[in-house]
Amino acid sequence: MSTRIEDYALIGDCTTAALVGRDGSIDWLCWPRFDSEACFAALLGTSEHGRWLIAPRGNSRVTRRYRPNTLVLETHFETADGAATLVDFMPCNCEHSTIVRFVVGKRGQVRMHTELILRFGYGAVVPWVSRVESGALRAIAGPDMVSLNTPVHLRGKDLTTIGEFTIGRGETIPFVLTYSPSHLPVPKPVDPSGALAGTESYWREWSAKCRPAGHWSDAVRRSVITLKALTYGPTGGIVAAPTTSLPERLGGQRNWDYRFCWLRDATLTLLGAMHAGYFEEAVAWREWLLRAVAGSPTQLQIMYGIGGERRLTEWEVPWLPGYENSTPVRIGNAAHTQLQLDVFGEIMDVHHQARRGGISSTESGWDTQIAFLDHLKKIWQEPDSGIWEMRGPPQHFTYSKAMAWVAYDRAIKSAETFGLEGPVEEWRKLREQICDNVCAHAFDNERGTFVQAYGSNELDANLLLLPCVGFLPITDARIERTVAAIEHELLSDGFVMRYSTDKVEDALPPGEGAFLACSFWLVDVYVLQGRFDDAERLFRRLVGLRNDVGLLSEEYDPRAKRLVGNFPQAFSHLALINSAYNLTRSRKPLHHRAQDQHAPPEEIAAAAD
Repeated sequence: MSTRIEDYALIGDCTTAALVGRDGSIDWLCWPRFDSEACFAALLGTSEHGRWLIAPRGNSRVTRRYRPNTLVLETHFETADGAATLVDFMPCNCEHSTIVRFVVGKRGQVRMHTELILRFGYGAVVPWVSRVESGALRAIAGPDMVSLNTPVHLRGKDLTTIGEFTIGRGETIPFVLTYSPSHLPVPKPVDPSGALAGTESYWREWSAKCRPAGHWSDAVRRSVITLKALTYGPTGGIVAAPTTSLPERLGGQRNWDYRFCWLRDATLTLLGAMHAGYFEEAVAWREWLLRAVAGSPTQLQIMYGIGGERRLTEWEVPWLPGYENSTPVRIGNAAHTQLQLDVFGEIMDVHHQARRGGISSTESGWDTQIAFLDHLKKIWQEPDSGIWEMRGPPQHFTYSKAMAWVAYDRAIKSAETFGLEGPVEEWRKLREQICDNVCAHAFDNERGTFVQAYGSNELDANLLLLPCVGFLPITDARIERTVAAIEHELLSDGFVMRYSTDKVEDALPPGEGAFLACSFWLVDVYVLQGRFDDAERLFRRLVGLRNDVGLLSEEYDPRAKRLVGNFPQAFSHLALINSAYNLTRSRKPLHHRAQDQHAPPEEIAAAAD
């Protein structure tokens, strides 16, 4: 039986990340980068597809936590004979990516065992394992090499490395697993005790910069740590999740590879980082974005690799049965070839917010942005695939058109605020034309609401963003009725569905969980409406969906009462951070993105400081 998604925790070193189950098994790890082929793929199959287990023999009671304000995981096992704690972490800034695991005896005597099954190539490739002069085990397959150092006696059995040991009170036994290219010598292992001290210090110093968020400070701090762990340090790119193909519906086909960087997250990422006090990370993200989109505007993509790679070819893995038999398992993401008009608005918005936040020079990338606007002028009336990357025929999605409006709106505001040169009058006419077009074709007069796409009569949760990006004020009667309709039709057990998969043709079988970011959007709309009790009530429920170590996936299945989708999900944690500050801070990310047209004058002045 598969481990529940919520029973995993994350460890990482800002180049890659691993998922550790409550049972002490590392079931997912791509080495040496987030987007590399997995060497532990039991998450999407069985133990035979690769894992690393360290756990007591027999039954045990399990509790776990992160050491305060760090990404150092402690899993505590209580058995009939004693107690032991498994400490898992990945040191940052090592020459070679490394996992360190300590077993610490706490009480009595605990019989432990370890089982290491390395399977490169997403569970397909069995490595050659040998022992080198230093005593380390070395596993090699093609370009990949992993070495293991531990005082525990290990032996091979049925293509598995196993070992048994007993841990007593006050004893500590380390395991150090290191990746390196196979053509290099086996690297010297890190000092496990020194690595632990350095890793704790790194995370505590880094997390100490996080600005308070009232009652939600702990939740925000855990979310910013998670986002940092999802950041590829060498480039500043942030993966949507460290996993692929965790299903949006258990047993279904909505399984996607999220180990890439999406432009749709750009502004939320920038604002969340700045409001949390992480300006270096905000700058790194903006710089990644500048490099990734550089080139012809006609070749702009909706997502890129962590280094800015453009070719993200999608293929299916036939030998992996999928999480709880959810197939297919996909590697790569074909959506990277889609046209999505919203990314043009994201690019212009993120640059405008960066200028306002003082983390970008006034002129930075302005010529490139004008080129994007010139291209958008030619294509904004075309149908696209929408923010949800629908694989059916392109449509005129309402949110896509609204974000085209945002592109010109932010260009106008940048020119007016920072004295930048451009055809402002032309942009004003385009902005008005797009607004008129959306209001004429995306508003259903019979329903009295905006709809998902032109000619449709279905709702979409992304319509909640129309006032949040400043397209229309929250007091507009059309917005008020749209919000009310979404509350009436898209809530499932109080959580917001993206759209009705039973009624909308998206080229996939119907059924998925509630997309968590959408529910945070409703929190933000409640804040704009002044419905603070409703906002806090919903936010509290959303925070309550986090697992025992504070992590959220992409979606929540209200019927099964389980987290579903890729995990942990950056978009969910970004939305949590921004909603928390919207609830508690005078300088609200929401008012920044809505261009402060809904904010009181004193808040506008404070935000400009």
